[in-house]
Amino acid sequence: MRFAVEKRRARFPLAEWMMKILALFGIVVILFIFIFVFMEAAPVIRNSGIGLLTRTGFDRQISEAFYAPASEPALTFGLAGLAAGTLLSTLLALAAAGILGVGSAIAICEYAPGKISVILLSVVRLLASIPSVVFGLIGVMLVAPWIEDTFITVDMQIEFLEFFQMTGRNLLASALVLSFMIVPMVITLASDALSAVPAELKEVGYAFGMGHFRVITQIILPEARPGIAAGLILGAGRGIGESIAVSMVCGGIGMLPRVSHGAAALFTPILPLSAAIVNKSEAMSVPAVTSALFACGAVLLLMGAGLSLAARVFSRR
Repeated sequence: MRFAVEKRRARFPLAEWMMKILALFGIVVILFIFIFVFMEAAPVIRNSGIGLLTRTGFDRQISEAFYAPASEPALTFGLAGLAAGTLLSTLLALAAAGILGVGSAIAICEYAPGKISVILLSVVRLLASIPSVVFGLIGVMLVAPWIEDTFITVDMQIEFLEFFQMTGRNLLASALVLSFMIVPMVITLASDALSAVPAELKEVGYAFGMGHFRVITQIILPEARPGIAAGLILGAGRGIGESIAVSMVCGGIGMLPRVSHGAAALFTPILPLSAAIVNKSEAMSVPAVTSALFACGAVLLLMGAGLSLAARVFSRR
């Protein structure tokens, strides 16, 4: 067997070297992106220090940096509100997408007939290819008005007027739109994980008198858990990096939702990191603003890299 592999390698040395070169080129490009982003963000990171992740007031700071004289640039920023909006909207979306996605994957793989299952998986993969701006339009036309009409009353708007203007574009709207975008990915990867469970394990459960539901909950799901977790992590990666759809429904203000507001915190307007890069890009003619937006990109890169590494750990299990 080893001799056969070495013989095949000897036949295609050029192809093997080309693959190595392309892989090395990909690594170099990724390293270049990291270096370039952190170099551009260095002025803000150096002047802000740890306060970059603990301070709020990004909208005011962007305005001050834009109008500051070139001789005295404003390089102190705080991304706490933006980071909190990113994490909260992604976690809420992931919770909704996880429940709906895993439940749908179980229904498709374990309950739907063979032909129907294939058709449903094809439809799910088609949904995963829909451009994000379409989800943003759905959010603006349907989700945001529904939230405003269903949950927000005049009394609530008056009560929280000193903190923010309560509209349908808020944390909850961002989480719902993100969940729509993440669900197809979760369903697809969870279905692959469920289908990969050996049939012999299921037969053992049936042999011991277990019903179909118990086989699913006690055998199939535990065996497929690493693959399902990897799918959720990859879905979180897409949620963290999404910009266009979220920027259309988030409210556009980098506020930090307060626990003291209770359930009304869900209606706080937010500005996730990716949406901030899109919304504030028109002010990038000022070097301080450019550095601040690259700082947002640097934080996003670190979040994405962490999620990718976590996904690889789970997938290898």
